[in-house]
Amino acid sequence: MNRSLQLIAMLGLAAYCLLPWYGVEYGIFERDWIDAGGLLSEAGASGLLRLVLFRDAAMAIPAAVLLFLVAVGFIRQASRPLLLFSLAATILALAAIVIDAFAGGTIIRSLGYGATIVMTMLFLSATHLWSRLGRDNRDAFVVSSIAGVCTLIVLFVFYPIAQILVQAFVDRQGAFSLPGALHIAMGGDIWSVGCIAGKSRCGVAINSIILGLLTATSTTILGLAFALLMSRTRFPGKPLLRALAVLPIITPPFVIGLALILLFGRAGFVTDIMSGLLGLEASRWLYGLWGIWLGQTLAFTPIAFLVLTGVVQGISPSLEEASQTLRADLSSTLRTVSLPLMKPGIANAFLLAFIESLADFGNPVVLGGGDNVLSTEIYFAIVGAQANMMRAAVLSLILLVLTLTVFIVQKRWLGRTNFTTITGKADNGANSMLSTGHKAIVYGLTLPWMVFTTTIYVMVFYGGVVRLWGQDHTLTFAHYREAFDIGWSDGGIWWKGAAWDSFWTTISISAIAAPLTAALGLLTAWLLVRQKFAGRSTFEFLTMLSFAVPGTVVGVSYILAFNSAPIELTGTGTILVLCFIFRNMPVGVRGGVAAMKQLDASLDEASLTLGANSFKTLRHVVLPLMRPAIVSAVAYSFIRAITSVSAVIFLVGADHNMATAYIIGLVENGSYGLAIAYSTVLIVVMLIVVTVLQLAFGKRRLRREDRVGYQPPRPVAA
Repeated sequence: MNRSLQLIAMLGLAAYCLLPWYGVEYGIFERDWIDAGGLLSEAGASGLLRLVLFRDAAMAIPAAVLLFLVAVGFIRQASRPLLLFSLAATILALAAIVIDAFAGGTIIRSLGYGATIVMTMLFLSATHLWSRLGRDNRDAFVVSSIAGVCTLIVLFVFYPIAQILVQAFVDRQGAFSLPGALHIAMGGDIWSVGCIAGKSRCGVAINSIILGLLTATSTTILGLAFALLMSRTRFPGKPLLRALAVLPIITPPFVIGLALILLFGRAGFVTDIMSGLLGLEASRWLYGLWGIWLGQTLAFTPIAFLVLTGVVQGISPSLEEASQTLRADLSSTLRTVSLPLMKPGIANAFLLAFIESLADFGNPVVLGGGDNVLSTEIYFAIVGAQANMMRAAVLSLILLVLTLTVFIVQKRWLGRTNFTTITGKADNGANSMLSTGHKAIVYGLTLPWMVFTTTIYVMVFYGGVVRLWGQDHTLTFAHYREAFDIGWSDGGIWWKGAAWDSFWTTISISAIAAPLTAALGLLTAWLLVRQKFAGRSTFEFLTMLSFAVPGTVVGVSYILAFNSAPIELTGTGTILVLCFIFRNMPVGVRGGVAAMKQLDASLDEASLTLGANSFKTLRHVVLPLMRPAIVSAVAYSFIRAITSVSAVIFLVGADHNMATAYIIGLVENGSYGLAIAYSTVLIVVMLIVVTVLQLAFGKRRLRREDRVGYQPPRPVAA
């Protein structure tokens, strides 16, 4: 008897009998759905009722196959021909459901809860039958996991992107138009280089490339300087530096732009002082490419620092000691030994910053002024007065091509490079100090920047407690009361504040998406590290590909893919959860791969030898040893879901408005005080989450100590 196959088929039969087969306008727990007839209405009927009451013959195929699979489960040793026939019948039932959804008359019908669950159970049945056929010598859990992850990536990463590719060649009348797409793609408003010649503005693509190069250069230089400050000096303020490295990660992407406006805008604090002292008229220099560059440098320098600090600390001190033994001074050692070994990390930080700059939406939408970039131009092409989905799709393709090109260059370049610095030989664990000249350069770059960053965050908190910035600086908590006021009524707590609705929506959707993201990422990591199968390297590349897709492109692609049948999700919380899962999954994958490579494969082998299957081994052996990686994946996914703006700005609806989209609306209306107050609350909430996780799980201690060596004075030759 095969209980697993029976259970899967019975769950499919339960959904077939009890849940609406096609999508319904109202949720099944809403009274409006019940008043409309519920399961007894034609639109809301289950598969069984459609077959019995409405004579829908197509409903007979999945029912017959599911019943057949239940019967097959009673057979202890099913023959190979029977298993092959069962697999073919299961695939036929899946195809029949898809064909019926697309062939239901002139209107394609959206799949409902019943059809979705039945298709999922049929898919699991097919993978289970495949494993019983003895293919690749794997159990059902491994086969189902590989097939399931691949299917999800195709459905929620490649299918939406394919919709952009199709929409890019469809004009407003719905006709195929290659000339129209080429006219948009080659337009001067996209590729003009007038700003370089000083004649006019550059196109949005050129602006994006220039901005990406500027941001990548500045953030890499500053990130390297901070990494050297952390590991090669005795700087006493290292705890403050670590705090400043965490803050931008938990800060909504447009908050830094708001703080810059409070400092350097026309009514900014610094602008008022300069106008009073020098008599200069307030200008709008901040609003444009230079302002975006400043905002992105503030936002992305900590990311470059986090990438480079591990690279700098990973250089073996014995190599630097060997250089100094050969009478090289500190400056020569850094220039000829340390920096060449840092090249892969420096390139990684540069390319990562370039991708982040191209994908950034928050800073350009706040500070862009008249200088648009690709991400904001896509947004205005959709929500502008003359909505043009074809233009949005073409711009999305251009942005996608740019980011994918950089991503592939990064993978190819760094993938072929091997700069091994950690071996089995012991060293004293003390890194070489910086020379006096290099130390002066590092301090000259980092200390002013730390002061500037600290000032930015002080302004963030201060801007939320003044009545009206630039006019009335009276201290008040009116903005916090307006956003988060609480009252009492006969029924209990009354959430009076204007921001509570979006706040609770954001917290709930992020809390749902975070564990699912971590689970999918860690499952994928387990498959990559512990399982060997054909196409594994391609599979790994595809799982990481969604990291290179900008959030703006993700939002547009999800609108195009899931705005109509057969998968209709727009306006629901489900589409937001799915967006967060597949946007943030690559980080969980990389973290899981790194953690799992530290676990000896003999642990898995011992469990399998004792008779446990792959699922029990993963659950009882691997996962308990990966608790830090699990917590990190959950925390990162939760924070990224709260701070995401570029993708969700297109996906939010009246019933599911996320905090970042709500704050963007406040900024557009000029309600800076309320926007900053809301952003401050989000920062505090996420800071509490990070702090609790740090206290709960502590810091992992490595063999090598975090210290710098003592450089004795060079003896003077006689």
